[in-house]
Amino acid sequence: MPWSVAPLRFGRGWVVAPDVRTLRARWGRLVAAEGDEREVLFRPSRARTTGTAVAALPGQRTGTGRFARETGPCPEPVRVLSGPFDEQWLLPDHRLIDTARPELWRVAGGPQLFFVEQGFVPGAAGPPLLMTGALPEGRSPAGRPGRIRPLFRRPGGEEPNLAPGLPGFLDDRYGRGAGGPLEWAAWAVAAAVPSPAGCRVPLPADREVWAAGVALGRELLDIPLRGALSGTRPRLPGGRRPYVRAALPERPRSLAYDSEGEVLSVGDGRISPVPEAAWEYRVGGVRVLEQWFARRTAPAEPGSLEAIGPAAWPQEWTSELLDLITVLALLGAREAERAPFTAGGGPGRAALRAAGVLPVPDRARRPASVLDHQEEGPEGQFMLV
Repeated sequence: MPWSVAPLRFGRGWVVAPDVRTLRARWGRLVAAEGDEREVLFRPSRARTTGTAVAALPGQRTGTGRFARETGPCPEPVRVLSGPFDEQWLLPDHRLIDTARPELWRVAGGPQLFFVEQGFVPGAAGPPLLMTGALPEGRSPAGRPGRIRPLFRRPGGEEPNLAPGLPGFLDDRYGRGAGGPLEWAAWAVAAAVPSPAGCRVPLPADREVWAAGVALGRELLDIPLRGALSGTRPRLPGGRRPYVRAALPERPRSLAYDSEGEVLSVGDGRISPVPEAAWEYRVGGVRVLEQWFARRTAPAEPGSLEAIGPAAWPQEWTSELLDLITVLALLGAREAERAPFTAGGGPGRAALRAAGVLPVPDRARRPASVLDHQEEGPEGQFMLV
């Protein structure tokens, strides 16, 4: 997958939040401030101040004038993956984001899927490669970000982001249709292994192993995509389903797990059954559930925009937590099934060079030109990309 992009850098924490109401309240507070107060609340950086003029993000109708003069309504927040399995909301205003990677925004939506490589941490538990349909920030819990690799190079699922010649090579090696973009995505999720040089995806020796790996990968893809591929929302086997057994408090401060009773304690609240596989699921060596909870309960600087948030734990957070437990339990229970496909044993670099797949041409490493719509540039000008 030759075209890759570095992670986004928001530059200020207040532009992302777990709920839409919080973002609208923060926007309202900011545009109500004037002069020096607005500058302080904004949290200027080298890349962005209230005087910075930049183009609108592709597909977003936001202001392009300097934010110091902004008085308009809050832009409609968009869903983003702000950390492994942590979908939050973002204010999609380019004036607020240090490094937004517009090339990713141009191809987001529809059938697009994003591979998110996790930074290599020796001995750390967790998958080296995650997939999401939401625009990913690329955040790494271990502080060592990898790369973001879109499955398609153009909007609408056009032009797979695969090395020229690779689809045909896979078709010849593993059977007709093996080189399809979704087949490749499934195999990559099933077979990916971490390395200091980046995420590696070994190829198998025969068709049967490829087919089995693709079948497993489709199921592993379908879980975090909430059944988008199969049409059936993922559920725990045996009719098990996590429930709230004791109401969560208004402001929970702690998260604990009892493996014997399969109980997750959220403050004084209780959720069960919570399989141990969900509690122990880690990315970059960090427990996903602990990080998810910490990002919603960590104290913020008084008087800052980050300090604006819900007065009490919202019901939708509980629903999202129950859903996340199911996803992590299902993935954790099947992680060991990937082992046979990570061994490789099939064609390597020499075979790919002989087939003309490698070396990858430079043009394939750059984003595709998109000339099907106008994009507004700084101060209302228009631009073509």
